[in-house]
Amino acid sequence: MPRERTPWLIGWEAAKANAAPALVLQVIMLALLLAYYFHPPSAAVLNTLANYKQQHGLAFVLITSVIVGAVLPELFVIMFFQHGRPCIENGCNFIFNAPFWAFDGFLVNLMYRLLAMWLGDRVSLSIVTAKIVIDQFGYNPFFAAPYGIWGYAWKNNGYSWSKLRPLLTWKYYRAHALPVMVATWAMWVPLMAIIYCLPLALQFPLFALALAFWVLMMTYMTNRFAERHRSLITTPVEIPVQIAD
Repeated sequence: MPRERTPWLIGWEAAKANAAPALVLQVIMLALLLAYYFHPPSAAVLNTLANYKQQHGLAFVLITSVIVGAVLPELFVIMFFQHGRPCIENGCNFIFNAPFWAFDGFLVNLMYRLLAMWLGDRVSLSIVTAKIVIDQFGYNPFFAAPYGIWGYAWKNNGYSWSKLRPLLTWKYYRAHALPVMVATWAMWVPLMAIIYCLPLALQFPLFALALAFWVLMMTYMTNRFAERHRSLITTPVEIPVQIAD
């Protein structure tokens, strides 16, 4: 008897499918963490990045979020899947993704600052664990997941509120958000442990760096899937990869 494909099982299958690129990214981020604490030249470079973020504040957060979520994926698709030829759809995607990701980045940075205020900016097992729990099991399921799932559903339904309204249900959330969250936890819980072991000023820049790698990997895998199954696909394949924090 085949197992029922519950949202949890689908999410676990997605996590296993993404295990290799996730592991590569986790190793890269761990190497950056170790370099920060044990390799002074690397620490100097990362501290320069932290100072730049501090100097430019919200502008850095918004611009970085737009580059990661809106610019890089479209440039990647144009270069590697559209043979360097942009089309109207790329512009439409950018118009949606730019403010969508800018707001997401603003909230993530705000959450990091609030967690540092509430729990402290020190590195200890209890503080890092508490931040991960609030981040991945509070912010993620109660805001980041619905924001991403329903945001992209609204976009893919032609920005129609009437078509979105029937999807604003627990059934739709369970079927679509839970699989994404399971896959998200498998990759991002270890990454957030690394990020929360860094000073506050470096947390958002390193999060954005990790997210940039992940967005490009997911963009590649999604478009490769679409190429192989183009005859079976009637709607654009799009993964709300912003559900990462």
